[in-house]
Amino acid sequence: MDFWGAIKSGFINYATFSGRATRSEYWYWTLFIVLGTFAMAILDAAMFSNWPAISPLESVFSLLTILPSLAVWVRRLHDLDARGWWVLVWFIPLFGWIALIAVFCTRGTTGDNRFGPDRLKEISLRLEARARVRRGA
Repeated sequence: MDFWGAIKSGFINYATFSGRATRSEYWYWTLFIVLGTFAMAILDAAMFSNWPAISPLESVFSLLTILPSLAVWVRRLHDLDARGWWVLVWFIPLFGWIALIAVFCTRGTTGDNRFGPDRLKEISLRLEARARVRRGA
């Protein structure tokens, strides 16, 4: 999945806590969140004289993306055949953050698992079909 596809998927599935999310989908979504937060902080600094005491644009961006972010996290855990409740590990300072980042870096389970079909397999089949169509055209 590419950067724009991950953003599109994140917003289309903004409250979908079922299914699976690939590593690329998770990390591109995370990159989008970091870049968006940074951009909103710059705009807040430029537009509001008492920044950082007040940062409305960054706050609105965070509110608009918190539910999709949580959904992507849960779907990423599902890709690893883990329950979404493991996202609560994030609230354990330092240890929880390191543990989840390490888990999110690992490859998901190969093939279907209890949370759905393998997204990487679906994506590779679509790419192969596109390649065949291009060769035939």
